[in-house]
Amino acid sequence: MVSLKISMTEPEDFLKKRKGLSRNYLKAAVFAAYFNGLLLIAQAWMLAHVLNALIFENADIRDMGLFMSALILVFAARFGFMSASDRMAFLGAQQVKKSLRSSLQERLRALGPVFITRHGSGALLNMLTEGIEKIEAYYAQFIPAKTMMTLLPLSILAVVAPLDWVSGLVLVLTAPLIPVFMILIGKGAEAKNQRQWRKLARMSNHFLDVVQGITTLKIFNAAQREGEMISKVSEEYRRDTMGVLWLAFLSSVTLEFFSCVSIALIAVFIGFRLMWGDMVFFPGFFILLLAPEFYLPLRKMGAAYHVRMEAMGAVDKMIEIMGTPVPVFDGTMLLGDEAAVSVSFKDVGFTYEEGRRALKDVSFDLEPGKHIALIGPSGAGKSTIFSLLLGFTQPKSGEICINGQSLSDLDINDWRSQVSWIPQNPTLFDGTVLENIRIGAPDATQWSVGKLCKKLGIDEFIQKLPYGYDAQVGENGYGLSGGQIQRIAIARAFLRDAPFVLMDEPTASLDMETEAVLQRAMKELCCGKSVLTIAHRLRTVMAADEIIYMSAGQVIARGTHSELYKNNADYARLIDYDLPYREDAA
Repeated sequence: MVSLKISMTEPEDFLKKRKGLSRNYLKAAVFAAYFNGLLLIAQAWMLAHVLNALIFENADIRDMGLFMSALILVFAARFGFMSASDRMAFLGAQQVKKSLRSSLQERLRALGPVFITRHGSGALLNMLTEGIEKIEAYYAQFIPAKTMMTLLPLSILAVVAPLDWVSGLVLVLTAPLIPVFMILIGKGAEAKNQRQWRKLARMSNHFLDVVQGITTLKIFNAAQREGEMISKVSEEYRRDTMGVLWLAFLSSVTLEFFSCVSIALIAVFIGFRLMWGDMVFFPGFFILLLAPEFYLPLRKMGAAYHVRMEAMGAVDKMIEIMGTPVPVFDGTMLLGDEAAVSVSFKDVGFTYEEGRRALKDVSFDLEPGKHIALIGPSGAGKSTIFSLLLGFTQPKSGEICINGQSLSDLDINDWRSQVSWIPQNPTLFDGTVLENIRIGAPDATQWSVGKLCKKLGIDEFIQKLPYGYDAQVGENGYGLSGGQIQRIAIARAFLRDAPFVLMDEPTASLDMETEAVLQRAMKELCCGKSVLTIAHRLRTVMAADEIIYMSAGQVIARGTHSELYKNNADYARLIDYDLPYREDAA
C-alpha cells in the first residue's frame, strides 16, 4: 500500500501546469491574435498612405482602388483571425476545464465518502461548477492576453521607433505604468476575492444543509429564522462582492487614464512638430493610428487580470483536494469465489486529520460463516471499522487481514465485490425500483429479483406501487417511506450474494412485525456467510454468535449476550438504559 501525494503548489503554478491540456488550441489562439495585430499595422499603414495621397499629393481616388481593395481584404482577414482566436481560446479552455473536472471527480471518488463528508457537499459542488467556470476564463482570456501584451506592443514599437524616436520613447516610458498599477490594485482585489470564494464555499454548505433539513426547520418553526440568516449572509456577501468590483473598476479607470494620457502626449508631440514642419503627415498620422493599438493589449490584460484574480480564488479548494494523500491499494491478489471469508483486525489504530482518535489497538477475529455484532455508545469507533473494511480509509497502525492476507495486498475492487453492505440510512437513486435493487448485480433477471423479494417479504409492497418493479423512484427515494427504502436496500445487498455482509442495524426503520419477517429471511440468506453488524437493538445483538463491546475506540469486552450482561457493568447499563435496547427488550 502506498500513498500518492501531489505537492501543494501556488494557484498560478497549479493552473500553468494544466495549460498543456489545451492541445495546442491556446497556441493557435495566440498565433491568430498576433497575425491579426500584424494586419492591424498593415491596415494603419494603408489608411495613412491613402489619406496622405489624397490630401497632400492630390491623388485621384480612382488611383487608390488597389489600396481600397486591399483594405477590404485586410478587414475581412482581421475579422476571420479574431473569430479564429476567440474560437481556439474557447476550445482550449474547454479541454482544460473538461480534464480538470474529470480529475477532480476522480480524485474525490478515490478520497471517498469520509473526505467528502468532512469538507461539505455544498462547497465541493460549488467548486466543480462555479469554480471550474471561473477557471475557463483564465485560459480563454488571461493567457492569450498575457502573451499578446508583449508581442503586439513590441511589434508596434519596432515599426514606430525608426519612424519617430520621440514617439517611441513616449511609448517605452509610459507602457510600464499600466501593468504596474494593474498589479498594485489587483493584488488587493485578489486577496479580497479569495476571501469571497471561501465565504461562498461556507454559504454553499450552509444552504445545502438548510435545503436538506427544511422539514426539520419547518417542524421547529425555524425556517423563517434560517431564511433571515441566509438573507443576512447573502447581503454581506453582496456588499463584499461590490467591494471587489469597486477595486476592479478602479483598476480599469486607472488603466484607461494612463492610456489616454499617453496617447494625448504622443498626439501633442506630433501635432507641434507637424506645425513646426519637423514632421510630415504620413508618419505622424501612421503613428497616431498605431498609438491606441499599442495600449490596447495592455488594457485588455488589465481586464483579463481580474479574470485571473477570480481563478486564483476558485482554485484554492482544488489545490487542497489534489494535494490530499489518496490511499492507493496497489495489491493485485484476488480472493476468488469464497463461500465465506475470515476477517482479522490486528492492533488497528486510526486517527482523523483533526487529531480525533477513532480506534486504538483494536484486535478481533471474525471466523468464516460467523456473525459478530459490534455494540457500544456513539463515538465508540464502530463506523470507522466499517470504513476501514470498505477501503474508504486506511489504518494508521496495525493490519487488517482477509483470509490471512493483508487487505493492502488485495485488489480493492475485487475485495469490494465480495462485500454486501446495508447502511442504516441507505441511498436510492433516480430510476426504477428494479434498477435500484440491481445496482450491485446489473445482470440479475427480474425473475431472480422477484424471487428474492418474495423471500424477504417485500414483493407485496412493491407490486402495490404504480407499475410495480418499474415504478419510478425519485431522488433519495422520494415517494417511498423510510421503511420501504430500507427494505429495497436490504434486497439490493442480498441480491449481490456476497460472502461477507456488513450491516448497520438494517431493520432500525421498520415496525416490529415487518422486522420479524425480515430477520427470519435475512438469517436464512446469511447462512454460511461472514457477517459483521453494528447493533442498536437487542434482537440484533442476541442473533449474533459473538458480541464485541466497544467504547472510546477500544474493544472493552467480547462474548455472548448473557456473558457480557453478567460480567460487564457498562454493557449491562447500555442494555438497560439505552432507549432502543430497552424498548426492544420490553
